[in-house]
Amino acid sequence: MRSPIALLVALGGLLAPLAWSSPSRADASAWSFFGAGAVGWKQGDGDLVVDGALSLDVGVGTTPDAPVIVGGLVRATPLLDSGVDLALLARVATRGFQAGPLGLALDVGGYHRFWGPGSTGVAGALTLGGPLGISLSLQGSYGTDDAMSFGAIAGIDLLRLTVYRQSLLPVWPNPSPAQDRRDVASR
Repeated sequence: MRSPIALLVALGGLLAPLAWSSPSRADASAWSFFGAGAVGWKQGDGDLVVDGALSLDVGVGTTPDAPVIVGGLVRATPLLDSGVDLALLARVATRGFQAGPLGLALDVGGYHRFWGPGSTGVAGALTLGGPLGISLSLQGSYGTDDAMSFGAIAGIDLLRLTVYRQSLLPVWPNPSPAQDRRDVASR
């Protein structure tokens, strides 16, 4: 029979490599957007209605240093005279969208309408991201009970304006960027 101390020493020796790690950088992308615009919607046999709308997005994704960023987000779209549509979306974005000066993001996923007769279906958006977190989003959805909507939302992403900003660095330095700085990385 082996000694329990010898067994513990052997087990410790086997597990020791798991305790060692090299320095790493595991930054993640994140989004915190709010905006306003107009959305046209109809459900069932009803007429097309155009309402003012807000859009609130919160999400996370892969490293902002990659040329393509993949992530997910939650979007709440309050239609001002109707109710709120809530969506869970997957996002694919370019590095230019995340850090500027110009890029695109594509969002696709499901939504649920909590007002009126309700509806569940697919939602999507194509968003043009400009410098300083400014964005223009074309959004649409189609769901049960022949519910559909489409609209345009303009707004600003506060995290892309602050933490992820790589635009205007010579005149407005970003003291705590979340990714490699392009102005020093190219030297």
